[in-house]
Amino acid sequence: MSERSFRTAPTAAAAIVSPSPGRFRWVIVGLLFLITVVNYMDRQVLGLLKPDYLQKQFHWSELDFGRINIAFQASYAIGQAAFGPFIDWAGTRSAYAVAVVFWSLAAMAHALTRTVLGFGGARFALGLGESGNFPVAIRTLTEWFPARERSLAVGIFNTSTNLGGMFAPLLVPWLAWNFGWRGTFVALGLAGLAWLALWYLYYASPERSTRIGAAERAHIIGDAERARQVKIPWRRLLRYREAWAYYGTCVLVGPVWWFYGFWLPDFFSKQFHLDLMHFGPPLVVVYAAAGLGSVAGGWLSSALLARGWPLNRARKAALLVCACCTLPVILSTQVGSVWLATLFFALAAAAHQGWSATMYATVADLFPQRAVASVVGFGGMLASVVSMGFFWLVSTILQGEGTYVVIMRICGSAYVAAWLIFQLAAPRIRPVALDPAP
Repeated sequence: MSERSFRTAPTAAAAIVSPSPGRFRWVIVGLLFLITVVNYMDRQVLGLLKPDYLQKQFHWSELDFGRINIAFQASYAIGQAAFGPFIDWAGTRSAYAVAVVFWSLAAMAHALTRTVLGFGGARFALGLGESGNFPVAIRTLTEWFPARERSLAVGIFNTSTNLGGMFAPLLVPWLAWNFGWRGTFVALGLAGLAWLALWYLYYASPERSTRIGAAERAHIIGDAERARQVKIPWRRLLRYREAWAYYGTCVLVGPVWWFYGFWLPDFFSKQFHLDLMHFGPPLVVVYAAAGLGSVAGGWLSSALLARGWPLNRARKAALLVCACCTLPVILSTQVGSVWLATLFFALAAAAHQGWSATMYATVADLFPQRAVASVVGFGGMLASVVSMGFFWLVSTILQGEGTYVVIMRICGSAYVAAWLIFQLAAPRIRPVALDPAP
């Protein structure tokens, strides 16, 4: 790093003189947004190519496809546990670069494989790299945004997941038609590597960046001391019933959401005989609804609170509405209209994102800020582990029965069951008094 990167930090007086703090920090949000779109496309391409290309060429059974996805989920769970310490050791800039290089090369490696074992190995490597995206991105936003702006920055960044879900079914058919399925994997891997040039060009920590002025630097690091509070490790939180209430919801709804991402193209192929060129529009509708649901779900409980509802009642009412909106998925195997089934999945996707937005707010209601990341992170890891068992169940059912009837009953009822568990384990939403560290 050049000597210019170590310029003296600005004085508070210099920050006050400037009328505007600057806006370069939003460029950082844009960078995170772009790579997360690529991240989600990389993980979805296998499911999109499965019905028309991969299953036909390699004669996969449903169990084969399940094992390949289990490999991804296993490494994703491992990576979620390992990336936190790795970021602390390598630093934000290098950790993100390592993650992107790893998952981009893994995406391209799919083009070299011919066996189930080979695809499983490529998916394992992909999951290991992709598991670093969210931990490093959230760390980046924490570094670059003061607390009062951070929720907006995270909200903008988080919409990239839905945009990736929308772009994949539109772009992948074109890539596969023009470059074949192998070229599709290579093209998306190259997109990640190309992004690295932008990352190294624009990113440095706020203290060292030469692209921000004195006012913006002071604006960013003004409450840095609060951001540097020591986080509470997840092991210490296992003694609290409220944490297990949240974990109970994660292990039920998390696997369902992962399932939608991997198997929904296959559902439309089997249920309505759609090929790669035709199940794109229904998937776009589903992920567009998911984006709207994230906003609407977050708004609902806030609106109820504004009307004077108690916190416990407002949060749980919003969660119950979201849970009930997932029930129509049970009927998706019984209808003859592809667009009616699409409506059911769109409603369920919107409800999931609304559920997630409300549940994240609820965790913040229950636990102090320095414990929230540990609670949410451990819940995500548990969801990834349980997803492996769910994927095995899904592939076993499809291999035996060949239909999604039982699977959709599970998916449609999971959120209501999660709401009941949360209600029983955390009957009142109120701040948890954490015991002093031993």
